[in-house]
Amino acid sequence: MYIIPLDVDFLVWQIEKEKYKAEMCEILIRISALRFGTFTLTSGKLSPYYVDLRVIPSFPGAFERIQKFYHELALKDVNETKFKRIAGIPTAGIPFASVLAFLLHKPYIYIRKDAKSHGRERRVEGILHPGDSILLIDDLITSGKNLLSAAEAIRSEGGIVDDALILIDREEGGREALARAGIHLHYLINITDVARTLFKMEIITKEQMMDILKQVKESK
Repeated sequence: MYIIPLDVDFLVWQIEKEKYKAEMCEILIRISALRFGTFTLTSGKLSPYYVDLRVIPSFPGAFERIQKFYHELALKDVNETKFKRIAGIPTAGIPFASVLAFLLHKPYIYIRKDAKSHGRERRVEGILHPGDSILLIDDLITSGKNLLSAAEAIRSEGGIVDDALILIDREEGGREALARAGIHLHYLINITDVARTLFKMEIITKEQMMDILKQVKESK
């Protein structure tokens, strides 16, 4: 009988990743990055909850741990041999991407929301050569609009974009939109698992969990 050999490194990483997911949920609550109410998203869509990861750099301890998550994901989920440069997505992805580039000793670029009206009039800041493979870094994804816009800017200058790395997938069509553009989305945790984990930990109420799950369901 043929026995399929176990990939021990893969199994160890999956166990470690589950620990990171639980810690990510705890960080969200500890720094008040997850809030409930009525919020208008960038797309104009209303949401009963809001995840604000822009506050993370204001908490050095949380920031250090989050960078650990990005670092491990880039090495083990993406594989650093697949990309030559790291790109920060405005504005939330920029601090995470710059530190990750430093840790991995990779060249760093960042994307402007709009092209400059002076100088070289580019959206891509930094050195980008045609044929360079780029890893996009952002905090989370909803519709995927920001990541797709960044990918378009990079590709217009000859860069290659096959992968994007984020912390949280809000499960509102962004991952599918990236896939249609030929981009594989890597993420630490999706919002469904965040909601269920926090409810299990008795940190949020059942009603709050259901608000999040309803938002996901209505976005399918």
